[in-house]
Amino acid sequence: MRQKRHSHDAEAAQRQLPVLLPPIPDELLSSWISRHAAFYAVPPLLMLRHCLPEVRSLRVADLHLSEDQEIRLAKVFFTAPADIRRMTFANVPSSFHRFIAARPVQRCTNCNPIQAAPLPVLRDQLTGWRITCLRCGDLLRDQDWHGAPSPFRQYHSAAMRGEKLLHNEIEHGVRRWTSPTEIARLLLMRRIVFPVPSEQQLYLFRVLGVIIPDLDRVLVASRTDLPTPARPILPLHLRAALLAGVAMVESAGPEMLRMLRRHTIGDNMTRFSDAAEKLIAQAGRHRHASQRQLI
Repeated sequence: MRQKRHSHDAEAAQRQLPVLLPPIPDELLSSWISRHAAFYAVPPLLMLRHCLPEVRSLRVADLHLSEDQEIRLAKVFFTAPADIRRMTFANVPSSFHRFIAARPVQRCTNCNPIQAAPLPVLRDQLTGWRITCLRCGDLLRDQDWHGAPSPFRQYHSAAMRGEKLLHNEIEHGVRRWTSPTEIARLLLMRRIVFPVPSEQQLYLFRVLGVIIPDLDRVLVASRTDLPTPARPILPLHLRAALLAGVAMVESAGPEMLRMLRRHTIGDNMTRFSDAAEKLIAQAGRHRHASQRQLI
């Protein structure tokens, strides 16, 4: 009897919805589900669990859908499993999820100008490695900054290279001599400066400031503490500095990592050294492999 009831519940959960809303291009899966929930006047999580009873949150659906779950969702929403997958970050390895925000942190006013409620959330509104829209190339807007220009506009060209490096690694698994995301992590480590500033300012200085000197001035003036390497999503108006720094280190090669190490101290130097040596070793293996291909 219990088996029969379970079968009936599973069958009911896979029934196609009577009214389906077309997705916005590049809309996030949780956003699409939430818009259906608003239409049917039910909570978004209830709508999701109508389709996938075992999934506990919309965030999980955006990040961790299995192939079987994609197929089941596609049946309910009368679409192809590949279309469901494109609405998620299922292609992004979990080690990069720290670059994906839990809520929208930016918006392209050209591609997402819709003022209807609920406002659709596009996939790249959560991407902490982008400063431009993937669809039209316009600069993204950060609501917290009220549209003010970035103080790092002179680094725009380098920032665009850094954005491409991180995008290629996170979305496509493509890198050159080392990992751009690991470079970003190292650049966000704290550094020592001389003369040593007051305790109220000491926490502001990061390794990134060695190669982007304007950063120190901006952070001290605004008393802004950057996010940690474990959660490296910078406010949009500061993100260009990190992207430019990644591009500069990636272009300069391992020797710049050794130079940057001298700006750390104590346990921080040990952590920086351990991580940097791994990247330098990767560079050696990459160079060796490239030389073998030329023989």
